Amino acid sequence: MSEFRIDQITNQAGTAGPQIAGITTFSSTSGLLMPLGPTEYRGGRGRGVFGGGTNTISNTIDYVTISTLSNAYDFGDLSIGRYETGSCASSTRGLWGGGWVGPASNVIDYITISSTGNAFDFGDLTKPRNHVCSCSNQIRGLWMGGFNPTQDTIDYVTISSLGNSSDFGKLVASNRFAIATASSTRGFCMGGDILPNSPTITNVIQYVTIASTGNAEDFGDLTVARWQAGALANSTRGVCGSGFTPSYTNVIDYFTMSSLGDAIDFGDMTTARRAMATASSSTRGLFAIGNDPSTSVNTIEYITINTLGNSIDFGDVTLNRYAASGCSDAHGGLGD
Repeated sequence: MSEFRIDQITNQAGTAGPQIAGITTFSSTSGLLMPLGPTEYRGGRGRGVFGGGTNTISNTIDYVTISTLSNAYDFGDLSIGRYETGSCASSTRGLWGGGWVGPASNVIDYITISSTGNAFDFGDLTKPRNHVCSCSNQIRGLWMGGFNPTQDTIDYVTISSLGNSSDFGKLVASNRFAIATASSTRGFCMGGDILPNSPTITNVIQYVTIASTGNAEDFGDLTVARWQAGALANSTRGVCGSGFTPSYTNVIDYFTMSSLGDAIDFGDMTTARRAMATASSSTRGLFAIGNDPSTSVNTIEYITINTLGNSIDFGDVTLNRYAASGCSDAHGGLGD
């Protein structure tokens, strides 16, 4: 008896495999593992995207594959050039909201992360502001604090729809230059400047429950008070890296997002910098671009989130800049 091998069947042109239409049954003496989970979670995830920034105000979006080491590639452009935005993402969409364009902006843009191309209009924040931070789970994106003047506002949107943001609640105190990250249930706002006129750099970590609305509560403290740091997470750990203290620091610390408590030392960045863009997967966290004590940089560094240690060189972005904002389709707010 001859062997019938389905993996050797092609169409007439030899350009594709078998295509089965209608009701079909299948039996096998070997195991068959079917894909699990929602369609958008199956394969193709793990892209980090960085948008906006300044040396001169930029609308550049570039991207990397987080699991590899390489330089970034051009993705497209934001609808307007801006910096000091807040970015967040679901497994399919990346959003940028607010920022500085001359005055402060309230514009929210979105992209489809798995493709390339220019951003589209999503809606508006409740208030124009820059120095804003943002985080998300699969359903909701949150923007926290910001400047125009310094604010305690928290906004949210439903990422899968289009429309203006709605009021979520308030931070513990008005805050600009803070950073944010999330688990699938909690959103965190860390560090920043809590006064509108004279800098008072804070080490406070505050949190909200993303699925509800309400004011933020105290979680604990970072190891170092700082602003314009970089934040990222997998499903269990939140990580804060580098920033301004008011001198530059290269300290990385972390905390367990399901509990309450202070952050713990993780390691060091290879260079101290501020105003970074970040992205993460379930295993890696990326700190991209920023401003070191002498100039803006185009480098990307990475850490393995579940371990402890110093960051390692990953590659370079397409454009040297700082005060951009990053997101990914595989971050901790989406679960592993």
